Amino acid sequence: MPYEFFNPTRVLFGPGQLNHLHAQTMPGKKAMVVISNGKSTRESGALDRTLKQLSMAGVETVLFDKVSANPLKSTVEEGGRFAKNNNCDFIVALGGGSVMDAAKIMAMYALQPGDLWDYVAGSTGKMQPLVNPTLPVIAITTTAGTGSEVDQWGVVTNPETNEKIGCGGQDSLFPVLAIVDPELMVTVPPKFTAYQGFDALFHSTEGYISKANSLMSDMVQLAAIENIGKYLARAVKDGNDLEAREHIAFANTMSGYSMVAGACTSEHAMEHAMSAYHQSLPHGAGLIMISKEYYTHFINKHCCDQRFIRMAQALGKTDAMDPMDFVTALADLQEACGVSDLKMSDYGIAKEECMTLAKNARATMGGLFAADPVPMSEEECAAIFEKAYK
Repeated sequence: MPYEFFNPTRVLFGPGQLNHLHAQTMPGKKAMVVISNGKSTRESGALDRTLKQLSMAGVETVLFDKVSANPLKSTVEEGGRFAKNNNCDFIVALGGGSVMDAAKIMAMYALQPGDLWDYVAGSTGKMQPLVNPTLPVIAITTTAGTGSEVDQWGVVTNPETNEKIGCGGQDSLFPVLAIVDPELMVTVPPKFTAYQGFDALFHSTEGYISKANSLMSDMVQLAAIENIGKYLARAVKDGNDLEAREHIAFANTMSGYSMVAGACTSEHAMEHAMSAYHQSLPHGAGLIMISKEYYTHFINKHCCDQRFIRMAQALGKTDAMDPMDFVTALADLQEACGVSDLKMSDYGIAKEECMTLAKNARATMGGLFAADPVPMSEEECAAIFEKAYK
């Protein structure tokens, strides 16, 4: 069971850790601080606290506040140019997965010539090597969903080509420092706490059944699954439950390590297709919509029965003896978190799109299909969408 694991990110984990930012070694003297186009970091005080910490560390800052959910190619390119034009020598991402993903791609693109799509894969990307260095990144996560604070990838959407794709991957895009402070997460609304928690869960459940599993990936994935199974419903019910927030934050970071030690599978590619065509769909919500039918598909293949039983046990169904017990445990957790009735149709997805989504998922993120425990055809992929549709 060979594996390769490299992660140079220094992690400050726990309540109050943002207060120690100023004491860390900074990778430069001027930072572009990246936040979302919403109000959360301003209203919670996280932005002011971060700017104060950076000032105490002797860092000059400029603010870029245009990142949306499912960040767009145009926004990332604008942010990269903004960093370059303001002579920033590093980037600070303050926000959730979309902000951290966008910031890493901005750091990759800032000093490169040409178009962002020159440096990405997918069906229309040119996959050219980077010409110039990337900028260092500090990641301060305000949500628990993607684990993006400890990996070297970002996800960006090109609405002109209907591609939502992971890009980056260079070792230099690992954040030099990550702050995982559960106190910054207490203001996340219940439904988004659930969406983000299930995103973190699926990073690990996908990784656990993937061909890329190893002793290392198993360790972090099971830790994530167990903590989410025990604490996510509590965090959804009471956002101020700091113990629950801390455990979900830990699970989130473990799921970030899951993507470094292992790999996601086609479930993530399938959701990327959904939100590539329907920008308003939250990533975690899309994953929830297809999850039960997705895992049932592989259970019916009997490709890794014992792994599904172990995941059911990790989610809290300690007496699990059948692979379908995992889907039962998953459905129970979705019910407890109030997200069991999400509908694709509520976001404008039509049942007639199922094959289009299947083809897009493979064309855009075909590498994740290669990690599936057994091969999945386009027809089987479309059938999962159809069975999950409501």
